[in-house]
Amino acid sequence: MPNISVILNPSAGSVRDLDDLVKQIAQLPDAEVRMTTKSGSAARFARGALRNGCKMIVAAGGDGTLNEVINGLQENAGETRVGLIPLGTGNDFARTIGLPTDLEAALEVLRVGHTRAIDLVRVTSDKVRYFLNVSAGGFSGLVNEKLTPEMKKNWGPLAYLRSAAAALPDLRAYRTTLALDNTESLMLDLYNVVVANGRYVAGGTLIAPEASLDDGMLDIILIQKRSAAELALLAAQVMVGAHLSSDAVVFRRAAKLTVNSKPGMWFNVDGELVGNEPACFEILPRALNFVVPKP
Repeated sequence: MPNISVILNPSAGSVRDLDDLVKQIAQLPDAEVRMTTKSGSAARFARGALRNGCKMIVAAGGDGTLNEVINGLQENAGETRVGLIPLGTGNDFARTIGLPTDLEAALEVLRVGHTRAIDLVRVTSDKVRYFLNVSAGGFSGLVNEKLTPEMKKNWGPLAYLRSAAAALPDLRAYRTTLALDNTESLMLDLYNVVVANGRYVAGGTLIAPEASLDDGMLDIILIQKRSAAELALLAAQVMVGAHLSSDAVVFRRAAKLTVNSKPGMWFNVDGELVGNEPACFEILPRALNFVVPKP
């Protein structure tokens, strides 16, 4: 079994010359390249690589590919090192952790193999999922539902903006009950619940400016029901990462968060849509050894 298993999504946003890409990746020492063919492939490959004692498992793709790999490894992720070759449209997690998007530079990071212990998040809803970056429910979930592969391809980093415009007529508030670390309970009319481990969403929007990947805490951003004018102001603040001080935002930190709303919120997890049942988010502190550039 090779020491490095690279799980490549050939449909990732920045893939141009697939043959050349595979050739370059294959130059990693003692590496194999597995190509995904459908949803679920990356998780299956990751499970197999872990079972075979692979020393490093690398997602080559966007945030969605990395999310699938993480969900293949689940709570056994600490048994190997996890790496990323950022090939997506947004590459938000790569931005948070300081990974270069240049291919040769990203491969060099993997060759050096320096790791950092980072937090993993488990979310229990209609099923159990894991994520590294950000989960968003409510209006964000609706936006993601309207984000088609064609939009991603044609609009690139502006795809999220395009799909938000498509969702605007359906904007509604959710009567939401939130329990934080079993010590605080809130009941609010919300448009959005954002649960962040990383800092960025939607191709570089700084949604959680103070988030840290290894502090054992979730950064929780709650966007309250407000007028169209107030929301427009908030959107401008979000674009420059200045929204945590807004009256429209409630900001909290917790290791565990339970969300129950009427109607049920759809949550996306690192860009992948999950169910609209009540959701429980729990941090698994430093559960993952992630390959990062040397400080």
